[in-house]
Amino acid sequence: MSVVIKKVSTSHELKRFIRFNYEFYKNNPYSVPDLYDDMLGTFSPKRNAAFEFCEADYFLAYDEGGKIIGRVAAIINRRANETWGKKAVRFGWIDFIDDITVSSALIETVKAWGRERGMTTIEGPLGFTDMDAEGMLVEGFDQLSTMATIYNYPYYPEHMVRLGLVKSTDWVEMKIYIPEEIPEKHRRISELISKRYNLHVRKLKSKREIRKTGIAHNIFRLINDAYAPLFGFSRMTERQIDQYVKMYVPVLDLRMVSLVEDAAGELVAVGVSMASLSHALQKAKGRLLPFGWYYLLKALFIKRPKVLDLLLVAVRPDYQGKGVNALLFTDLIPIYQKLGFEYAESNPELEVNEKVQNQWQYFKTEQHKRRRCYHGDL
Repeated sequence: MSVVIKKVSTSHELKRFIRFNYEFYKNNPYSVPDLYDDMLGTFSPKRNAAFEFCEADYFLAYDEGGKIIGRVAAIINRRANETWGKKAVRFGWIDFIDDITVSSALIETVKAWGRERGMTTIEGPLGFTDMDAEGMLVEGFDQLSTMATIYNYPYYPEHMVRLGLVKSTDWVEMKIYIPEEIPEKHRRISELISKRYNLHVRKLKSKREIRKTGIAHNIFRLINDAYAPLFGFSRMTERQIDQYVKMYVPVLDLRMVSLVEDAAGELVAVGVSMASLSHALQKAKGRLLPFGWYYLLKALFIKRPKVLDLLLVAVRPDYQGKGVNALLFTDLIPIYQKLGFEYAESNPELEVNEKVQNQWQYFKTEQHKRRRCYHGDL
């Protein structure tokens, strides 16, 4: 097949770049589309604060008839490269038909783009930062995706191997079933840790409290500290934190947000979860208007699904490995029960992160998905 690669250079082409994924997966029961405006913001240097330290271009693959048959983003995160001592170009938001000529042309385009800018390795799929979806699905193709992840067809990883890319790391995803009662050992650990370190759970009462106290900004600063050792992480800037606070706070159900503080009122840990929006986003088909907003609000506050998403769990480094997570879930489990949830989606967790894996040891779990980051030399 003859493949033509063109850089996205107009707003119309960027729209086609975003919409290609929607059309490519429109009949797939497991793919969950992003909201178009969110994607437009992600790819816009004016709206995405990550462009303070990132550089990116987007490319579309066309066949000889002018039909789009693939897409890819080429990204350099200078902050992550400095943190990890790399000269890596990232590929992200990659989609392609099942033709090695197409996938090869996309990857080679990213490689050439990276070489022009002094990079020596390629890795991905990765976004601008850890707050974007990352990793290529390699197991769990018959499982519904989440709003925090990207679905891909089973042939994608086969192409990566054929193109000579190798595994950098894997993330696993778990179903964590909500128990009828808090596991006794879990409860005892929670009580013990609370007394030993003089910790307490704090519940937020209103969005006004969040705005007035600035606690949401402190949550993201805690994430910066807690996630610093994790694969490819780069610290969020204050502008990024402002961006995420404005994005996420309006849709939170505060009952499903749990904070742990010490005796001085300093934030020690946070757990944030929400009703799954997967089916609602499928119904919205990437659009808030005319009815997309209704599907999302219904899932969040009216007729909740049986599934919830664990968006994040973060513990301050000096309290990690001490059982603080138990306080979070001792608070949250009764709320999950009351709201009628049957299980939680963990979303991607690094397979080598034993601390996060160990927090599920007292629950019934099922590992149902795995996704992979690949790398190769330029």
